[in-house]
Amino acid sequence: MSPPYGDIEMASPTKEYLNGFPSVAQFIAQDKDKSSTVYRRFDRLAARNLLYQQSRLQQLEKKQQSLDDEDLQNGDLDSKRAATCWEEFEALAKVRERERERMETAEEIEKHLRAYHKSLLLHSGVLGLNKPAKRTLKAFKKWFEYEEGKTRLRGESRHILDDEDDEDDLTNTLDNGVIHISEHKLSRFVNILSILIAAVLLIGAIVALNYIQSQDTQMGLIAVYIAMFAGSVGLLTSAGRAEVFAATAAYAAVLVVFVSGIRSG
Repeated sequence: MSPPYGDIEMASPTKEYLNGFPSVAQFIAQDKDKSSTVYRRFDRLAARNLLYQQSRLQQLEKKQQSLDDEDLQNGDLDSKRAATCWEEFEALAKVRERERERMETAEEIEKHLRAYHKSLLLHSGVLGLNKPAKRTLKAFKKWFEYEEGKTRLRGESRHILDDEDDEDDLTNTLDNGVIHISEHKLSRFVNILSILIAAVLLIGAIVALNYIQSQDTQMGLIAVYIAMFAGSVGLLTSAGRAEVFAATAAYAAVLVVFVSGIRSG
């Protein structure tokens, strides 16, 4: 049975893609924000590769040190002069076996050390990528495994989403497992929601307090609005504790001043 495509929001509704790598690639690439990407870091493989390279360099380092120790104890004048001058070392490496061995060891160290440092830098960059959001990963898996036991890729590729601790950078949220929600649209929605809540908490509090005459009811209502304001600031913004406290104190002061003005009037 072919995997369903009717419930997937593609970039081009009329465009169909071959099932397999083409369709999975299109599913990943279709989001304009490029936020629906899920790729494995292969942490264990990367660690093992670095360990192998490290061990190889460790062995070469020991070999070079052994050659140094031998020259220190038994080296002739030419060997000791070559240890202080690259040109003499290079010239001797062309005519004497011992210096040739030293040169080959140095060149091998250079080659493997470059590869090792490159691997370290690349791996450190990969480790800096964000972990996938659980909801996003769950939705991706639901789309990838479209029926029980049936995935959009076969062979070993069917396991690409098995290890939740080995995925990196992705952000987008997919609800119902099939529809991409743009990160930009989601951010705009949150901003609009924050503005509406702020307006309701300020205007609503003023209107309510203006019509309530009971002092006890006014105090209770102020407490409720302050708690709601503090909660909304803490949940809908990235403000720290000190900022939440300062904003809440300012909001409370506005309500208290307003109530005082009503009573004095």
